[in-house]
Amino acid sequence: MQAGAKLQVIEADITTLDVDAIVNAANQQLAPGGGVCGAIHSAAGLELAQECATLGDCATGEARITRGYKLAAPWVIHAVGPVWGGGETGEDRLLYKCYDSSLKLAEEHRLTSIAFPAISTGIYGFPAPRAAHIAVAAVLDYVRSVEEMGSDTPLERIIFCCFGAESVQLHQAALVEHGYSHAL
Repeated sequence: MQAGAKLQVIEADITTLDVDAIVNAANQQLAPGGGVCGAIHSAAGLELAQECATLGDCATGEARITRGYKLAAPWVIHAVGPVWGGGETGEDRLLYKCYDSSLKLAEEHRLTSIAFPAISTGIYGFPAPRAAHIAVAAVLDYVRSVEEMGSDTPLERIIFCCFGAESVQLHQAALVEHGYSHAL
């Protein structure tokens, strides 16, 4: 990651953010749904659902990219998080993979900024504290691996876009616990 790259934790409506890509907490069919997914599809307009329909299904832990249409962000990365089943069926690994897959897609498309919601913590029932730690771990592992390898990535800003003060606190605490204290 370039010098000066920033991680941020904010409370905001992800559909209004001025970033290169927002991440959609998508379902496997990439169809309009509830929660963050429904809000993103609603704000983007019908064209988003039409483009998603051309992509086919997306496996849990994977991500796909589409245009953003009526959103402030020109791109949407659709990441399919796991449904919480008690933690015994690989949910942690799949959630981690969502974030990693999204970051790799952003890098591949030469995007400079990306915003993540708290994937899987809504109707998919993933415990929010555990999800925040996994999200932060995945992002920091990506950042650190890029720095260690001296890789060229255009990503300059990675945002954890939270819905509510409790989510903000969970993500900020997870960043500190993982040894990162530079988030705004």
